[in-house]
Amino acid sequence: MATTLPERADVPGFDVPSAATVESTGRNRRGRLGRKLLLVVLVAAGAGLAGFAVWTLASDVRGPDQTLVFYTVKRADLPIKVTENGSLQSQKTTEIRCEVENVGYERQGTQILTIVPAGEDVKEGDLLVELDSALIQDRLDTQELATEKARSQQIQADAKLENRKTQNETNLAEAELKVKLAQLTLEQYEDEDGGTFQLDLQLIDLAIQEAELKRLINATNLAGIEELKKLGYRSKGQLEGARLQALSADKQVATQVSLRKELVEYTYKKEKMTREGAVATAKRALEQVKVDNAAQLMQAEAAKNEADRLLEKEEEKLAKYKEQLVKCKIYAPHDGMVTYATENSRYSRSRIEEGATVHQRQRIITLPDLSVMEVKTTVHESVLDWIQEGLPATITVEAFPERKYKGSVKSVAVLADAGEWHSSDVKVYTTIVTIDEKVERLKPGMSAVVDIHVERVEDVLSLPVQAVVQVAEDNWCYVDENGKVELRKVTLGKTNEKFVEIREGLKEGERVVLNPMSLVDEDEGKGNEINPEGDSDEGDVYGIDGDNEKPDESPSNKPAAGSRDTEKKPASKGRGRGRGARGGGSPKE
Repeated sequence: MATTLPERADVPGFDVPSAATVESTGRNRRGRLGRKLLLVVLVAAGAGLAGFAVWTLASDVRGPDQTLVFYTVKRADLPIKVTENGSLQSQKTTEIRCEVENVGYERQGTQILTIVPAGEDVKEGDLLVELDSALIQDRLDTQELATEKARSQQIQADAKLENRKTQNETNLAEAELKVKLAQLTLEQYEDEDGGTFQLDLQLIDLAIQEAELKRLINATNLAGIEELKKLGYRSKGQLEGARLQALSADKQVATQVSLRKELVEYTYKKEKMTREGAVATAKRALEQVKVDNAAQLMQAEAAKNEADRLLEKEEEKLAKYKEQLVKCKIYAPHDGMVTYATENSRYSRSRIEEGATVHQRQRIITLPDLSVMEVKTTVHESVLDWIQEGLPATITVEAFPERKYKGSVKSVAVLADAGEWHSSDVKVYTTIVTIDEKVERLKPGMSAVVDIHVERVEDVLSLPVQAVVQVAEDNWCYVDENGKVELRKVTLGKTNEKFVEIREGLKEGERVVLNPMSLVDEDEGKGNEINPEGDSDEGDVYGIDGDNEKPDESPSNKPAAGSRDTEKKPASKGRGRGRGARGGGSPKE
């Protein structure tokens, strides 16, 4: 009964009896084709070995006439890495755009006067593009005149504002002085100890006293003359004269009393009201001065602000034209290689060359920095949980296969890329791997191979993946047992593209069959020269910051023999290079 088993991988340093019969296929079938073929073989093996297992259980000893190739199980470090293809791109790419505005309705763009040739290497500060600046220079000259005029208006408005402030202070001081004088006049008139009213009142009272004294004198004199008239010592004329003087004295008293009454009852009130009115008028005049000062000051400030804003706008326009004039010459922001930008649309195609017209914000040049490069690749969803930012990597550029570059994972996309029409069910995630050293001669678009060093499993049992066959959900291998070959169930662990970890089922020193279909003659005398570390350089670092701690293998995480969840196929259906067989665990378990 024929059984189809996985193809034999390349065995470096292993002597094969018949080279014409056996060819190494592992290295020639690396990549996607090898994994797909491995998957097909494993599916066929699953069907074939279902019957083959029955025959094996009945007779687990192979005949002595069948030649087998054996591999001795031993402990070694198992490097886990993911290998993918990608293309180079610069870590630092700058898009050079036209920043000159399309000024005016008649201006549809800016003409390119000079531009560096495409593909030329430039240094930081080199002139890349010079655009036509004639129209901008004309507008700049006109704007300088407008700015000077606005500055003159602003100076005049500022002087008027200062004059207005000084005049307002003068008017306010005069109004406040008038209020104080009016209040002082009122206080002077009403002062009880020596005010104007009291002085006038005292003068009238003194005049009344003098009039009464004269009236008393005249009355006494009249009485004496009357007595002397009776005695015949005075004449009638003298008596009439005395009487006239007495009447005149009485009138003088009455007049002074009337003046006193007029002063107290009328003149005082009128003078008080007049002076109080003068105080009120002075106060109202003071308030009016304050209002007028505020209004006039606001007008002066408004004129000043308007002049300031006008000057500011004119200066902004002037600075804008100066900036636009500067932007007519575009210099390299960093070292790089000049690449002309092309923008295609349904109606037109923009071509960058001397004499061409470019518009504002249009891309002119793409300037990648070729000293710092990175690889854009994709990883299959089956190994997505292995990849994380910071993992070390080794990059090989196909144009320079003799050189290897050290790198690290920069980013892993959150969402899967849109699948192609012929592989819409394949989910891959864009991954960026940076080259962490200065490079030379590398160009964007070059093909590269990225080895992402996920983990280095230390001191584990391992064997080549072609030695493992799968029946249903179980993994088996053929073991040399005292000269006989028996089929033994094994529990797999982590895997790379060539070797797989054996967690249960085998012991160190046991020999397993590499060619269970007896494709080559048995050569039991050859030494075991296959090494799981053969593809690993001594300087390779695995895991973030070289962390190679072994995963937690607590009872809850350690695979159990016969478990459907832990005993996986020795080869998985995955896109990309270097995934090989996938065991019961992953680098993250």
